[in-house]
Amino acid sequence: MRKRRCRRRIGRWRGWPRNGGRKEASGVVEDSERASQKVRKISFEGDALRMSMDWTVDDLDRIQVLVESTHGDSHPSSYHLNELIGEMEKGVYQYGGKPAVYTTTDICDGIAQAHNGMHYSLPSRDLIASMVEIHALSTPFDAMTLTSAGDKAVPAHLMAIARLNIPAIHVPGGAMGAGPCMRSNEELWHMSVEVERNQMTKEEFLAFQRACCPTCGACQYMGTAATMQVMSEALGLALPWSALIPATNAELRRAARASGQQVMRLAKAGILPEHILTEAAFENAIMVHSAVGGSLNAVMHLIAIAREIGITLTPERFDDIHRRIPVLVDTKTAGHYPTELFWYAGGVPFVMDEIRDFLHLDVMTVTGKTLGENLEEMRGAEMRNYAEMFLANYKLNRRNVIYPLSKPLKKEGSLAVLYGNLAPEGALIKKFAVAAEMQVHTGPARVFDSEREAVDAYVAKVIQPGDVVVIRYQGPKAVGMPEMFFMSELIASDPVLSHTTSLVTDGRFSGATRGPCVGYLGPEATDGGPIAFVRDGDVVRVDIPGRRIDVVGIEGEERAPQEIDEAFAGRRASWSPPTFRHKGVLGLYTRSANPALQGGSCAQGGGIGR
Repeated sequence: MRKRRCRRRIGRWRGWPRNGGRKEASGVVEDSERASQKVRKISFEGDALRMSMDWTVDDLDRIQVLVESTHGDSHPSSYHLNELIGEMEKGVYQYGGKPAVYTTTDICDGIAQAHNGMHYSLPSRDLIASMVEIHALSTPFDAMTLTSAGDKAVPAHLMAIARLNIPAIHVPGGAMGAGPCMRSNEELWHMSVEVERNQMTKEEFLAFQRACCPTCGACQYMGTAATMQVMSEALGLALPWSALIPATNAELRRAARASGQQVMRLAKAGILPEHILTEAAFENAIMVHSAVGGSLNAVMHLIAIAREIGITLTPERFDDIHRRIPVLVDTKTAGHYPTELFWYAGGVPFVMDEIRDFLHLDVMTVTGKTLGENLEEMRGAEMRNYAEMFLANYKLNRRNVIYPLSKPLKKEGSLAVLYGNLAPEGALIKKFAVAAEMQVHTGPARVFDSEREAVDAYVAKVIQPGDVVVIRYQGPKAVGMPEMFFMSELIASDPVLSHTTSLVTDGRFSGATRGPCVGYLGPEATDGGPIAFVRDGDVVRVDIPGRRIDVVGIEGEERAPQEIDEAFAGRRASWSPPTFRHKGVLGLYTRSANPALQGGSCAQGGGIGR
């Protein structure tokens, strides 16, 4: 990808040239043009109702800013956000605005694991985005700041920013502190089986359970929550170096206050998300995703965010970029270090500086400056030295965590998109987390219609080395697309199966997933995708270098492609799709969701008013 030159701003907050896919800003916004003031001319009751709370007469004339969050007692990614809300309010007040606090809390994928609660995880993303839309437009507000840290909360807020297209800044909610010996909570899944098999004492298990999540913030590995905080900054929607600040560090509160101040500048200047969220910005984010070894879920989320602003991202674009941008960041679970150390090592700006020759440097960001200008400013910032000093506590330096482009951790990016007769519309695998001997694997299918069935088979030692475990009917239209993390972690933690056994599903995987796990198969089984017709004993081949996933044999014998097509056509003729009856919001989601590799969203896309 050709490097693009950084172009200087024209004037102060007055817009910029039309280049690099960027749209021109509208210039300074007059008070009479603001949405809040237009509504006051026709909705007289609104002023009276506001003044019954904490609004003064003077407040009614100010820029009105929605301070949105997922704060709640739901989980550690959201529990602490009330501190950031207060700082965002202060920032808005300091620059002459009037903030109003709203919240729609999220759920925790970790807490929802291994039971039907996981069916609600992905639908919650769309519902949170819709609640932000309702909050922002029913008033309406002139601008908004949003803070979140969790798996579905961050993409939900980024979707809302794209959809609403009013001046906005996202404040990433930070990273959880490291557990004992730099270990983290995803290890509990295989530990639970070790206890059941008397390979670990219950007391040892409970001691680790008590210690492994010592602070609030997103989980300590480059899972979906951490990855989407990185994506927020990489897209230009969060202030530089605000992703994955340790949740206990005062810098997180300072970043929140600065965001409240900065959104006021954006509102006065008329700088909108559509000026920031260009195709070039999404390409930058995908490059950073590759460099940090990001979560597979981020593919679906970035596609959904782009869809909201009217941009189409395809899986092929991810695969192309990941072939060219190597993995530079050594974080758990596929790597060694917790994500707070990533921030100490320089975080997103340091990674972007490493790959700057590939990036579109002239894209606009919420600083009101281009990415290139931001990176130049960060090079001389005292913060880089301040943060790196913390690495001395671990006897590390930043190059232990973030590798140079000249000597990358992995020569290619973190994911691959596979196609074949088992996934005509594509499938995803986190290839850099797969052992060398499993880059190509052929084995007999062991088929299950739920994760629980597969886990029970594992515990009973039914699954054998060399098998390809197939879990189907887990897509968005079936059961809301739950994660298959429990089963994937059991395989990855097994000293034999991790080097001999693959997992294939039309469900999705956690950002913590490691090992030979292929997910997001399209079409999903409920829609009559080929995965619905696989039977025990069929031979499945996963070929990561060749970007293929195919059924290559029937009932244990390899066959020619035409014979396999004929066998599957016969099975399709006698197949009836299962009936899934979901009440309430899960039923609403499953009836209207897009395929996973089209974003898995209920929204039609294109943004409000487009």
